[in-house]
Amino acid sequence: MSEGELDAGSPYAGYLYSYPHKTAYRPLDPAVSLERLWADEDKRALSVYLHVPFCEMRCGFCNLFTRSRPPADTVAAWLATLARQVRVVRGWLGPAAFARAAIGGGTPTLLDAPQLRAVTDLLAGLGASGIPTSVETSPATATPDRLAVLYEAGVTRVSIGIQSFEADEVRTAQRPQSHAQVDAALDAIRGFGFPVLNLDLIYGIPGQDEASWERSLLAALRWAPEELYLYPLYVRPLTGMAARARTPGDDHRLRLYAIGREVLLGSGYEQASMRMFRRPGPRSEPAYRCQEDGMVGLGVGARSYTRALHYASDYAVAARSVEGIIDRWIAEPDDAFAFARHGTWLDPAEQDRRRVILTLLGAEPVADAPEELLPLLDELVHKGWARRAGEGVLLTPEGMGRSDAIGPALISPAVRGRMAEWEAR
Repeated sequence: MSEGELDAGSPYAGYLYSYPHKTAYRPLDPAVSLERLWADEDKRALSVYLHVPFCEMRCGFCNLFTRSRPPADTVAAWLATLARQVRVVRGWLGPAAFARAAIGGGTPTLLDAPQLRAVTDLLAGLGASGIPTSVETSPATATPDRLAVLYEAGVTRVSIGIQSFEADEVRTAQRPQSHAQVDAALDAIRGFGFPVLNLDLIYGIPGQDEASWERSLLAALRWAPEELYLYPLYVRPLTGMAARARTPGDDHRLRLYAIGREVLLGSGYEQASMRMFRRPGPRSEPAYRCQEDGMVGLGVGARSYTRALHYASDYAVAARSVEGIIDRWIAEPDDAFAFARHGTWLDPAEQDRRRVILTLLGAEPVADAPEELLPLLDELVHKGWARRAGEGVLLTPEGMGRSDAIGPALISPAVRGRMAEWEAR
């Protein structure tokens, strides 16, 4: 796919939830002083993201940076290193205020209750407490003792990956969950009264048909989640499903997406992006704009965003590669956390392109697009995938469903070239 023209083939070219994509990150030579980098950033409303790189097992579709079934001594060493990193961050960040926090992974609730409390205490020590905070969990680990820690820490949003309520589909996706675990987890989350419950579902799982997909949607709605994310299945290299599962057909996934959208809109939900649907009402969290407002990442695997530099530790998918990156991070001396060594610079043109991509895919009208993107936006309007909205361009419902083709079409040639050079490992 070249800039300025849409892929004539699959509407599922790739999920672009950040820009540039992590596969465009490269070693930074020389390393960048974080104190100097952040000195001129607006630090009045930052996001903070804490990454827990552990899971009970890796699901068949997962290509996230995570290690399954980690030894207890590795988890303990990771937590000690995280505490060291936070101490260093407090030093170079200087005066700052946080507007939003998230603990993701991996599966943060793989940590036991005392370890979770240590993590939330670290965020509080950084000054990121008393703000909207989101935590990811799983059916097997959303236990009352862990949820109690999160509730006491003021967590406002719990996101749980269910993916399917159908037993056959759960097995196909290599998910470690049972129906009883799912019910117990959702009962416990609702029992604590967290303001926002988010459920993740996946469409396009082999063997999933329209009827089973609708059953999963209706099962999810019985819990009245404030948010629902509907993800199309991608079968990625080095994942458990890659060796034996074929990529789902495009027409089938588009039809399932249309059913999901119809069911949720008919149940009173609003669509906020291709994937995100939410119930109307007061928002307990600010708009998700961390790539523009700035984000401090904590832990191996976490990304950080300034206006001109996105940076993180190295990224891998294969188990041995992930373990090596985690082990090297644990062994880092304190002063290593005062420098960025792996990332990608964004010049003003790339920053503007980031604005266009995140705005358009976030169901908001894009105005003042750079000249080189105008032909593509015109093409979207011509295809009926976008419409004119005042002085801007806004995706139509059909265009929203094709976000995974539209987003990649907006990637710059330079970023596209770096992504193409990256090899999964």
